[in-house]
Amino acid sequence: MRAVKLSSPNTVTLEEVDVPEPGPGEVRVKVAGAGLCHSDLHLVDMGDEWPAFGLTLGHEGAGTVDKLGPGVTAHKEGEPVIVNLVWSCGECRACVEGRDNACEVTGGRDSFPTGPGLGAQGSMADYIIVPSRHALPLGDIDPVGAGPLTDAALTPMRAINSVRDRLTPGATVVIIGIGGLGHMGLQIVKAISAATVICVDMDEKKLEHAKELGADETFTPDAGTAAKILAETGGYGADVVLDFVGVQPTVDLAAGAIAPEGKVRLVGLGGGKYPASAEISAPWGVNIQRSYGGTREDLLQVLALAHAGKIKIDYVTYPLDRFQQAFDDLRAGKIVGRAILVP
Repeated sequence: MRAVKLSSPNTVTLEEVDVPEPGPGEVRVKVAGAGLCHSDLHLVDMGDEWPAFGLTLGHEGAGTVDKLGPGVTAHKEGEPVIVNLVWSCGECRACVEGRDNACEVTGGRDSFPTGPGLGAQGSMADYIIVPSRHALPLGDIDPVGAGPLTDAALTPMRAINSVRDRLTPGATVVIIGIGGLGHMGLQIVKAISAATVICVDMDEKKLEHAKELGADETFTPDAGTAAKILAETGGYGADVVLDFVGVQPTVDLAAGAIAPEGKVRLVGLGGGKYPASAEISAPWGVNIQRSYGGTREDLLQVLALAHAGKIKIDYVTYPLDRFQQAFDDLRAGKIVGRAILVP
């Protein structure tokens, strides 16, 4: 079979490998579509720092169950499934408490839990081996375009679930970055709340897309953007800021636009640092949190919204053997929504 691999520092190749066999408690999934994420670009750009060369990329996968491993009874061949992003153990204290994106066994204090394309072999291939409990039924959702639901929608869902107490009538939410995650975060906020949503992005096409998805106001970022957001909120600030970029200017914007007791969620991997200290500073009581992936419950909520037609992935497809063009287009900012590789 074919597999897109991070074969050496900064190098991605399409290779022929053996079709894998599922072991006990596993299923083999015939991939229908594999989403391409900025996190994949981060892995490529890590160079010598990435420790797992030879890894098949792709943490956003969906398809149909092709073969059952010994002892698997929860699935049947031909069943459409989505591959969970976070392969937690399901038994440690964090998992039992419903915090499986902080699994103590497959992850740790200094590492995130393993998952496809992020430790285990990923979905940018003809087939992928998946632990049975992490292959979730898709129902009538098209598996070709479903893969990004397990990150592009799951990750915003986790961040948004952590701020639900602030999504009250009259709330204002600022979403920074209307790419793969941001366009889903916007739809989720609109689906579960009546909050006013302000979207910020450098790309006018993405802002137009945000308006089509229900954004109440859009801004291109500049030195006055925080002041504009404050003006929109009567000088008080936004109740929630979701930063899906994470570079220093966007983190500074979040700090400049948040309200007292507001909540900032730093999701993007841009390396920005939030200007916080233990000293008294304005505004008071701001809650800042990094957000990674999501839980099984978060993904079930995502799937429920997708089944109800309240959220949808906007995507463009590429044949698997045109993976390099997809990577290049994503890096160049040409993708609105998500790119999906189709075997």
